This record gives sequence, structure tokens and C-alpha cells, in this order.
Amino acid sequence: MMHTFFFRMTATLAALLALWLAWVVAVPVPLPKAPYSIAVGANRTLGQVARALDQDGMIRNRWVMVALMRISGTDRKVKAGLYEFSRPVAMWEVLRRFAQGNPDQASVTAIEGWTFRQFRQALASEPDLQHVTASWSDEQILREIGASEAHPEGLFFPSTYFYVPGSSDLEVYRRAYRTMQQNLESIWLARRPDLPYASPYELLIMASLVEKETSRESDRAQVAAVFLNRLKIGMRLQTDPAVIYGMGASYQGNIGKAGLRRDTPYNTYTRSGLTPTPIALPGRAALDAAAHPADTRALYFVARGDGTTHFSETLDEHNGAVRQFILKKGS
Repeated sequence: MMHTFFFRMTATLAALLALWLAWVVAVPVPLPKAPYSIAVGANRTLGQVARALDQDGMIRNRWVMVALMRISGTDRKVKAGLYEFSRPVAMWEVLRRFAQGNPDQASVTAIEGWTFRQFRQALASEPDLQHVTASWSDEQILREIGASEAHPEGLFFPSTYFYVPGSSDLEVYRRAYRTMQQNLESIWLARRPDLPYASPYELLIMASLVEKETSRESDRAQVAAVFLNRLKIGMRLQTDPAVIYGMGASYQGNIGKAGLRRDTPYNTYTRSGLTPTPIALPGRAALDAAAHPADTRALYFVARGDGTTHFSETLDEHNGAVRQFILKKGS
């Protein structure tokens, strides 16, 4: 008798679970707005996409969706882009759209700290773009997008750009350039007034140096301040990322003493002042740091090895920090 009771109870629970799953997966959900769109970025995880859909009311349970995406292999098929829905849809229909890998708008992402060469490579690898600039020089791309600068480095804002499949890669370049110009203009107008930049382009150069020196938000403004403090007293910037940039293809993972002595326009150990151009694509945070440096007299910094940075005002203090954090000879 007890065995029959538990069997019936288990069957009932299984039936209720099946009904609940059917409701979660197969019953359409009203759109929170029409049309509704969800961006699936190259660096956006399944959990983040499911959480966004859940928060917007597009699905009833994000954990069920994540499980189904993994079981069905959709997590390996989903393609970055913008997916639009114009009518109420069930979870299985959302999953089917992702599995088809056919977004209404595809996307390409430029990462903070990338060089222009890396940005070109990313666009060249996009199968949904028309690669009209494939055989063009960097200079020709700049002319076609209406840029007045002679060198492309740093001129394109790192972000995710959506495009209709079949669009020209030139249009993505044009939008990324204009986005950087808009950000740079607004930051330039709001910059601290006592900074020694002669132009927005010099601020852009500084931002690129900051971008390559640190990705830690709390350190960016202090790194910018160190570089600006050095410029004010005529001290060389001595920043390794600039040296590496100037080495180009000859850089094999280690600068070495010979590399530090080899003069290039970007060797900030042999030349004073800013580099002639940016050395990477700086993001908004690095631009803000260059425009609003920290209030400090520090002239040196060294990585502690735990993701943080030690800043020093004097050479003696800096040398002690080097011994402690780099040479491991200090206490």
C-alpha cells in the first residue's frame, strides 16, 4: 500500500514537472516591447544572455534555458549579433533562432588596447561583411572615411558594432572613427584645464599609453598623472608598451636591454615627450583618465604582482618597490 502511494506521488510530481516544463518552454510569452531585441556579443556568456532575457520577461526561467542550450548544442552554434522578435514567442522559438545562427544584425567587437592591425584582422574575419577594403592601404581607408589624420592608430573607438549582413566593412570603419571623434570631443571639452595637451590628438595619445599600461580601473588616473608629471619636468616617459609598439614584428615577447637602447620614434627611453601617434585603441575609461588624472606627485610606478600597482614620488622609494615586488629582495 505504501509502495503504491509513493509510486502515485512520484508519478504526480513527474506529471506536474512535465507540465511546468511545457509551460516554461512551449507557451509563448508576451513581448515586453515590440519589437524586442537582444544583443548576443562575442564576449557575452550564455548565463548573461539568459539572465537578460529573464529580466526583460522574455523567458520564464533562465536556468531551464541555459540547460537546454547546452543539451541541444545551441551554445556552440549561437552567433554574435542582434536578434529581433516582433511577436510573442516561446522559449523554444528563441532557442531555434539562436541555433540557426542567423541574427537580424551581425556584430563585430573591437577590444580596448587592440592595435589598428588587430581591428583590421577582426573585420577581415567577419563572413557577413563585404570586404571592400581588403586590398586597401591604411591610408586609403582613412581617406575614404574622411579622416584628416595620417596614421590610423587609436582613431577607432573600441566597442561592439552591429551591422546588417552584406554591409561594407568600410561602413564599420566609418562608424568606429566617428564614435571615437564624438567621445574625444566631449572628453576634450570637459578636461581639466591645466593639462599640457596641445590638442585632442595628444590627449588621445596619452589615453592609449594609459590603456596599454593598466587595465585596472583604480590605477588609470594615477598612471596618467605619473606620465603628465614626467612631461611637466622634462622627464622621459619610459613606458614599455610604447617601446614594444615601436619594435613591431621584431618583438618576440621580451624587450631586453638592446631593445630599450634601440632608438625608434616610439622608444620613450631614448626620446622625450609623447609618442608621435597613439599605440592602441583606448576605451572611454582611459580617455577619461587622460583628461582627469589623479592629484598626485608620483613619478614612478611598479606592478606589485597581485594586479595592483605601487606608485612612488622619489627614485629611492621606487627602487625599493622594485626590489620588493620585482626582485623579491625587500621585505
